[in-house]
Amino acid sequence: MTDVPRPNADTTPAPAGSPALPDLDEFLADQTRTLLDTARRSVRPEGGFWWLTDDRTPDRGEPVFTWITCRMTHVAALAHRNGDPDAAALVDHGIAALTTLLRDERYGGWFSAVDQQGVPVDDRKAGYDHAFVLLAASSAARAGRPGADRLLADAQAVVRDRFWDADTGSVRESWNRDWTVTEDYRGANSSMHMVEAFLAAAAATGDASWTDRALRIADHLVHGEAARHDWRLPEHYTADWTPLPDYNRDQPADPFRPYGSTIGHWLEWARLLLELEAVLPQPPRWLLDDARALFAASVRRGWAVDGADGFVYTIDWDDRPVVRARMHWVLAEAVGAAATLHRRTGDEVYADWYRVFWAYACQHLVDGTGWRHELDPGNRPADTVWHGRPDVYHAYQAVLLSRSADGLGGPGPLAPGEVAA
Repeated sequence: MTDVPRPNADTTPAPAGSPALPDLDEFLADQTRTLLDTARRSVRPEGGFWWLTDDRTPDRGEPVFTWITCRMTHVAALAHRNGDPDAAALVDHGIAALTTLLRDERYGGWFSAVDQQGVPVDDRKAGYDHAFVLLAASSAARAGRPGADRLLADAQAVVRDRFWDADTGSVRESWNRDWTVTEDYRGANSSMHMVEAFLAAAAATGDASWTDRALRIADHLVHGEAARHDWRLPEHYTADWTPLPDYNRDQPADPFRPYGSTIGHWLEWARLLLELEAVLPQPPRWLLDDARALFAASVRRGWAVDGADGFVYTIDWDDRPVVRARMHWVLAEAVGAAATLHRRTGDEVYADWYRVFWAYACQHLVDGTGWRHELDPGNRPADTVWHGRPDVYHAYQAVLLSRSADGLGGPGPLAPGEVAA
């Protein structure tokens, strides 16, 4: 499974300059502006960032989600560090929401969401949300924004004290509001985003204990569980990390805990393993080997396996597609993984897939106002799992990685950890 198949003739992109694959330098620069404009449109004057509809207007029926506010803050911090003169105000807006509106002043930590009056609609303390608080705070601190260092110190303490389990080298999934009861479930999704956040925290603080924690998580979930299941990473576990292969079989399209294995996470892990490798003083060889294996498995089992281009969302344990919708974030992570693997190895097979992915994105996902978030199995706009355009995090990072992809249309490679941080 470690050998990466080459794209076949049906998925080979058109030449550069064609409608299917435009000049990437110009296209990526335009995408950077468009996606940041979408972030600006999501600003909620009373605090936080809105969930946007498909026409990029606020969905006022949705609460203010912590994960959306964090992702928009993180993107704005990246844009600020890349020289956008207007992004600083977006970062500061996010910091303000994370230090007031979304923070639990009584018990500490952050709510998952609050309503328009600032009342929690979900007062549990989720590892997924706290990973993004740590990511946003780290990125804002590296951008030098006021209040970011204090937010980062707070986020580090909460994640370290409440979510990190040093005995098992893993993270807890969630708590009730007052931190007295933890959920009897463990998830690979929140753990993966903790790895991303730990890399960002290490870059922001210089504290190598965060990369040590990231390596322990990756060793367990990727080098352990994914490898043991022939790279079909189990997403759901009991509290003692026993896999739950039938979890949510009756709700296969759950947006955060879908049944089966999620192809996009294999691709996201591939990139994160190489970002971790780049910052460790003595990285284990398996980080590169496992990244290559995950990428190979994703394109073999997920790309165009049901007769149409694009990645299916989830598969079962016999590699049969379960949810066949095409998610924008999966394609974005494929772009990032291909660019990162090409930069690390120089292997042209990753460049080939990179061009295939961008050709697909340009044909099906990217319109004049950003990225459609979901397509049906025939690559038509859909909203069965996600409605509207909640955020720009995945797409913006794919663009940023592409603009820095040496030999693939960008000016040169990023420094280690730049995207994660």
